[in-house]
Amino acid sequence: MRTLEATAKGNENRQMSVIEKFGTMEYGPAPEDAKESLLWLDASKRRFGHFIGGEWRAPLEGKYFETDDPSTGEKLADVAQGSVADIDAAVKAARAALHSWQKLSGHERAKYLYALARQVQKHSRRLAVLETLDNGKPIRESRDIDIPLVARHFYHHAGWAQLLDQEFPGYTACGVVGQIIPWNFPLLMLAWKIAPALATGNTVVLKPAEYTPLTALAFAELCNEVGLPAGAVNIVTGDGATGEALVKHGDVDKIAFTGSTEVGRAIRRATAQSHKKLSLELGGKSPFIVFEDADLDSAVEGLVDGIWFNQGQVCCAGSRLLVQESVAAKLTKKLQTRMSTLRIGSPLDKAIDIGAIIARVQLERIDGLVKQGIAEGATCWQPETVLPSRGLFYKPTLLSNVHPTSIVAQQEIFGPVLAAMTFRTPREAIELANNTVYGLAASVWSESVNLALQAAAQIKAGVVWVNSTNLFDAACGFGGYRESGFGREGGREGLLEYLEPVWFKKAPALAADSSAANGTPEVANPSSGIDRTVKLYIGGKQARPDSGYSMAVYGRKKELLGEAPLGNRKDIRNAVEAARKAEGWGKTTAHNRAQILFYIAENLSQRGEEIQKRLAVVVGKKQASREVQSSIERLFSYAAWADKFDGAVHNPPFRNVSMAMNEPLGTVGVICPADTPLLAFFSLAFPLISAGNTVVAVPSEKYPLVAGDIYQVLETSDLPGGVVNIVTGRSSELLKVLAEHDDVDALWCYGDDQMCAAAKALSAGNLKQVWTNEGRATDLFKTEQGEGRFYLQHAYQVKNIWVPYGE
Repeated sequence: MRTLEATAKGNENRQMSVIEKFGTMEYGPAPEDAKESLLWLDASKRRFGHFIGGEWRAPLEGKYFETDDPSTGEKLADVAQGSVADIDAAVKAARAALHSWQKLSGHERAKYLYALARQVQKHSRRLAVLETLDNGKPIRESRDIDIPLVARHFYHHAGWAQLLDQEFPGYTACGVVGQIIPWNFPLLMLAWKIAPALATGNTVVLKPAEYTPLTALAFAELCNEVGLPAGAVNIVTGDGATGEALVKHGDVDKIAFTGSTEVGRAIRRATAQSHKKLSLELGGKSPFIVFEDADLDSAVEGLVDGIWFNQGQVCCAGSRLLVQESVAAKLTKKLQTRMSTLRIGSPLDKAIDIGAIIARVQLERIDGLVKQGIAEGATCWQPETVLPSRGLFYKPTLLSNVHPTSIVAQQEIFGPVLAAMTFRTPREAIELANNTVYGLAASVWSESVNLALQAAAQIKAGVVWVNSTNLFDAACGFGGYRESGFGREGGREGLLEYLEPVWFKKAPALAADSSAANGTPEVANPSSGIDRTVKLYIGGKQARPDSGYSMAVYGRKKELLGEAPLGNRKDIRNAVEAARKAEGWGKTTAHNRAQILFYIAENLSQRGEEIQKRLAVVVGKKQASREVQSSIERLFSYAAWADKFDGAVHNPPFRNVSMAMNEPLGTVGVICPADTPLLAFFSLAFPLISAGNTVVAVPSEKYPLVAGDIYQVLETSDLPGGVVNIVTGRSSELLKVLAEHDDVDALWCYGDDQMCAAAKALSAGNLKQVWTNEGRATDLFKTEQGEGRFYLQHAYQVKNIWVPYGE
């Protein structure tokens, strides 16, 4: 038997295995050489103007600001502060270039986008280092994720430019596009916005973030290198005032913004009075759900990518950990062990996991929110990591025992902080996941594909990753629900954000009084008698108005036809509540929805003659006949579309598929125009119904008696109660209630310019999706203008579900 002394001596002489050596290895520094990027800065004497009309221009007010390296605090360069005059010059340059850029063939535009992709690849290392210097993110992320994705977006959209006329016939570019991007992914966000805008024939004025302008300026050089026509891309640097000037400029046709929800809300209000098309990609508080059957080691690695990627400065960061109670302790222990291995330091060190926070104000905000979370009862855990002696750094942080209403569970921290909560059942997990005003992204971890996909379908978010997180690709749409904004970037749906139907673009403005009620004439003839009185239609039942008041309805010859209820705030509240209870309609099969729509058309046809006679006293015999027949055809169309407006399966360059699912918006308010009472109702309400939404509709104020004909048809057609709710009254008053109602998910408003502006401004509170006719005349009798994909694209929101597969 060997003595302990002999055993110890033997162990000293034994060679260590590879795995043992690996476990004892220390990571040495692996610094990236910043020489080329610093030389590039020096070549411009570290002073940059604006890029306008293909040339560099000094700021018209002569003001500059510093941009610094957040990991050291050292100044990198002076950058021009854009003024109202600078923005005006850039917009004029973009407008001057628009016609010639649009006249190019799709193939010619494709060649420019391809050339930009190649230039990004040629200068990839310099761009990656410059991004890390200006932003503070680890060089591994800039080099291996951001810059390759930038090139991917230009390659992908070069393909769309080539195919545009074939795939989007009848569509045209919005025009001059103003784009405002954030500081967390400076060059990638630029690519997300500029690539589709150029591919579709728009010209661009882009404002990069104040903290991170350098790679946008480097991109401007690439535009000149490939010979991009002057004015196609213009870049104006500056702070929030510069962005505000761009948003408010009267000659900008579209605004695309990525940033905070607060600023998005301000942009919604600022653009409401204009006809600017708007897309917003805003904040998030994304749930990271771990079920008890998940691979916990994989989930931990997913968490590292989900919340400590880019120091947690990611709008879709998985900042809320929801873990099933039975595995919470085990997962927490694994997570803390993994957090202890995360390396914090110089972002240019290739061995670093966590870099610098963008600015001191952001660092103080992160620390303040963490302290407030602790005060509200959360338990804070941080690894024993020594932070660098200079620069802006924050330790990876785990807050456990977080209450669902705590500030750290509800507000976006935008830092390396994870708030953890537990749940017992899948139903509770979904309730916690959706317990937020946001809806940008989510991550679901389970070895059961049934459970994972069931959860993915119920989470209110625009992107859901299954057993993965933070995957992006140019072919796959990205964007949110609720206060995470509206519109999509990437994929086919992202391209549509920069296109409009040609007829819509050219449609004339409505006359100011064309959507107003005809009112009470000075001399009425009550001797003709009252034809009838209708009621409201709420939850599948006729209902009297809460106000107890009615409004008189007059015909073409000013004869009194009847009375319609004067709906109020409480009636809208009741209608919204009934619509919410009927949201199971969206879960019925598309085939079942189609059958019911066909049946409604059949019953409308059977009663068509009597409805036509009543309608004729308001719009005339000819129009009444056309309205009834066109309404029947419209119902047939949306019955046909119900099971044919499908999503898509994308094949990104990963071991995943991304399923783009068309989902209903939820409960939608509809304000119908006055002059086609019957046809307008079916043209606006029923694309939404076909898509699985529930509706609270305000019918024509000129002839609200049409509601009685409509609900009598619906009552005999097997449509579930609450799917369609009708509240008559003053359109402007009811519009305000619908726009401000937090339980209304979207709003459609067809009316004059003033009404459309009010719909957009009043909806800014919860940033519901708003779609209007922009005060333009729409001929609903024309199939091209009155039905089809243009309507359905606004009746759905796209959820991209990423699912791993294969080897």
